[in-house]
Amino acid sequence: MKRWIKIALWGLFGIGLVYILISIKSTMENLTLSEPEIHITVQGEHAFLTPDELLSRLKQKNYLYIDQKVKELNLEGIEAFIIAMNEVKTVKVYKHFGGKWNIDIELKKPICRVFNNFGQDFFLDSDGNVMLKTIGHTARVPIVTGDINDRANSISVREIINNDSLKSIRKLDDVYRISNYVCNDPLMHSLIGQIHLTKAGDFILTPIVGGQKIIFGTAFSDKEVQEKFKKLKIFYKEAIPYEGWNKYSEISVKFDKQIVCKKRE
Repeated sequence: MKRWIKIALWGLFGIGLVYILISIKSTMENLTLSEPEIHITVQGEHAFLTPDELLSRLKQKNYLYIDQKVKELNLEGIEAFIIAMNEVKTVKVYKHFGGKWNIDIELKKPICRVFNNFGQDFFLDSDGNVMLKTIGHTARVPIVTGDINDRANSISVREIINNDSLKSIRKLDDVYRISNYVCNDPLMHSLIGQIHLTKAGDFILTPIVGGQKIIFGTAFSDKEVQEKFKKLKIFYKEAIPYEGWNKYSEISVKFDKQIVCKKRE
């Protein structure tokens, strides 16, 4: 067979293949869009967003609607809408050949619930960001009360830590250090129910059981917080089993290298 005939046949084959692929793509893009396959990863125990709630929000914003075609799916818009949600840490929205599509979400992890001086309450997440409440969802995390002037629209803990002028007047960074330790330590997580900041600048921790008042003092650095909790854990592991939960009314780890206990009268 002459060379030009082979080239012509291969050319016709290529044109035919392209036509078939274009036809398949056009057919697929005009199919009715199916609901996405949603995967939600939760850090810890508390899911502040469910697949049904997510679909409802997407429909309310008209990203999803009846008889929607595959070609009408706005992946970038949906991804931008979801990442802006208060509960969401990361999101990836992508489509498969054939019209199927996925939404993969990682949710934020709340580590404490803060009640401030202005009647507001909000969560602080594991990255030190303010996380607003979500209707119908809550979390079993320590409650923070007292002389808290940080508002619900506060900047992040990281921004406070990196700004010397803010560190002396903001308290969210100190709250974060204590709460983050409590939520990541099994013993403290099961023990501490409330964190209170006095006007004098001392943190007082209230256990869920035992009724003691734990004078924690300041929380200016991770090292300080870790050392104080180390002393407290030693006390609860070595002293409480012998002395009992009700012997002491007050435990202080405020001062360096010592634990001061006050017996109940």
